[in-house]
Amino acid sequence: MGDKEEDPSYIGFSLIADQYQRKTVKKGFEFTLMVVGESGLGKSTMINSLFLTDLYRNRTLAPVSDRLVKTTEIEKTTLDIEEAGVKLRLTIVDTPGYGDGLEGADSWKTCVKYVDDQFAAYFQGESGVNRRNLVDCRVHCCLYFISPYGHGLKPLDLEFMKRLQYKVNLIPVLAKADCLTKSEVKKKKEKIMKELSEAEIEMYQFPDCESDEDDDFKDQNDKLKSSIPFALVGASNFLEINGKKVRGRQYPWGVVDIENPEHSDFDLLKRFLIQTHMQDLKDVTHDVHYENYRISCLNELKAKGISVSGESGSPASVERRLKRDSMVGASRAATSQESEYEDPETLMLLHQKDQEIKKMQVLLEQMQQKLKVTN
Repeated sequence: MGDKEEDPSYIGFSLIADQYQRKTVKKGFEFTLMVVGESGLGKSTMINSLFLTDLYRNRTLAPVSDRLVKTTEIEKTTLDIEEAGVKLRLTIVDTPGYGDGLEGADSWKTCVKYVDDQFAAYFQGESGVNRRNLVDCRVHCCLYFISPYGHGLKPLDLEFMKRLQYKVNLIPVLAKADCLTKSEVKKKKEKIMKELSEAEIEMYQFPDCESDEDDDFKDQNDKLKSSIPFALVGASNFLEINGKKVRGRQYPWGVVDIENPEHSDFDLLKRFLIQTHMQDLKDVTHDVHYENYRISCLNELKAKGISVSGESGSPASVERRLKRDSMVGASRAATSQESEYEDPETLMLLHQKDQEIKKMQVLLEQMQQKLKVTN
């Protein structure tokens, strides 16, 4: 760095990245993961395997008679994890009771409400005066566990993903893949992807790699794309195989090593979720899913006669859904097209200023009333 400072053409703004890194590392990161699927598909074991913890040590399974009338619940657990000086506040949102009760067809409603409630809380906090301590509780990713039994996706699976596809980053996973042979796993994956395509359900879209990206990263990104839905096997126990400790399951015919790519996609999911795409999942949540929600809220405000811009027109004309740039036929380009409405950021700022002016007007009127009384 000393040699650079002696260079008369050196300015120093190249160090901004270092400043940003130090600041963000000091502040720490937040990530919220929702896990959804029927009971008995290994959701808890998978989460414990991913984050090397035991989140559900005190959980007891309800008897079958209780589960028949049980409704979907939301169970939130937050962990503070630190690794190599980097802090992560991890929130796991579990959905015990999903699909278990006699009214299981409506299980998706609880999940949709929870996701919307987090958007609403963030929208309210973002619109407030003090946004310094704004906590991000929005769901950044949803792992949807699909049963390995049966011939394909169930009506509940399709209904859930249809309802949440524009609200959260959906990642379907094939649970308990050790119940299937390699050829069965391949066929199951192909059938799931075909049914999702026929139902026009959009999952998380991997970002397109830039031309200057590292070749290894490009290959890894392509491999992750082609592995959806991830075929998973979870295990919390360590077994010793040929003098080496591995996490896996012991069967009469051998051992399933969950981190062995020949046995499971666990390592790929771990790499995707934690090591390579966590920030992109957060970015898509903020720039696409939350932005859709925010535009909807602004439209409602305008429909109720609350001024959010100086323009006139029908709120219905702003019916649009943002998507990431890499999607085929993505309508994010709509934001660059001419529209009856201004940019959403501008709308929000105008709305905030409008509210501030109204408050000042109320205060002025109160002061004038007091002056009249004293006179």
